[in-house]
Amino acid sequence: MSDSDTPATKKENAPSTRTGLVFDDEGKGRPPWAVTSAALKEYYDTEWGMPIHTESGLLERLVLEGFQAGLSWSTVLHKRPAFRAAMAFFDADKLSHYGESEVAELLANPAIIRNERKIRAAIRNAQAAVSLREKGGLNQLIWSYLPEHNIHPKYIEDIPTRSPESEALAKALKHEGFTFVGPTTCYALMEAIGMVDAHLVGSHRRGSSGVWEG
Repeated sequence: MSDSDTPATKKENAPSTRTGLVFDDEGKGRPPWAVTSAALKEYYDTEWGMPIHTESGLLERLVLEGFQAGLSWSTVLHKRPAFRAAMAFFDADKLSHYGESEVAELLANPAIIRNERKIRAAIRNAQAAVSLREKGGLNQLIWSYLPEHNIHPKYIEDIPTRSPESEALAKALKHEGFTFVGPTTCYALMEAIGMVDAHLVGSHRRGSSGVWEG
């Protein structure tokens, strides 16, 4: 992610002061981006940082990370139900067979983000996911880049935007035919699916993935 209300932009465009947790009346701490709307709060509390291992779930994350580039994650999150319906719920077998008529329908659909390059990239990524099954599948590839060590950020500014693992993952995905999968996007993916626990120390969600201890 690299938008105005998600971790990546907070890291890249951070002010000189340190950005820490915001605590609610119950004493639960969340990063500022997670308290700007009810939808983002629910997303942070229930989804962000939790492991995903299904092909459709991982494909959805990759595709939506690509659509998010240059936009706010809240916009993508708001449109996610429409994306799911329009893109066969990210079933790689179905999405990979989308042709010109489906592309035209997607470009005419006001409920999603109508960017032709990103729409075609989504179809290409579904095709790549199908082909990758012969080598173990998307889940095996992505999770093979699980870092040896976790991070323990106290402030948003402590969280990197990329890592050696995300650079290697991006390279591997591109080698397999995926697009819109740069190192920053891959690091955001790793944060979102719990490969890196980017919850700030003191957050009530720290360690919730089960991948890392708090």
